[in-house]
Amino acid sequence: MAKRKIYHVTQRPDGNWQVKTEGARRALSTHSTKAEAVDRGRSVAKSHPLGQLVIHKRDGRIQTEHTYGKDPFPPKG
Repeated sequence: MAKRKIYHVTQRPDGNWQVKTEGARRALSTHSTKAEAVDRGRSVAKSHPLGQLVIHKRDGRIQTEHTYGKDPFPPKG
């Protein structure tokens, strides 16, 4: 079974916004506005069979989360 791929939208120290895969060292993309980063993050997360987008506030706290794809529930077993 495929694992959920989690992407985060966070603000960088330089004030720009980034889309980053969870656990990655480098950003997938950087954007001048949060809206642009969210649009890109949503597109990337939707392209994965089990994608999740976690959008953070400026202070780093989670603002909202969106999950995409079919997550089987209840788990088998």
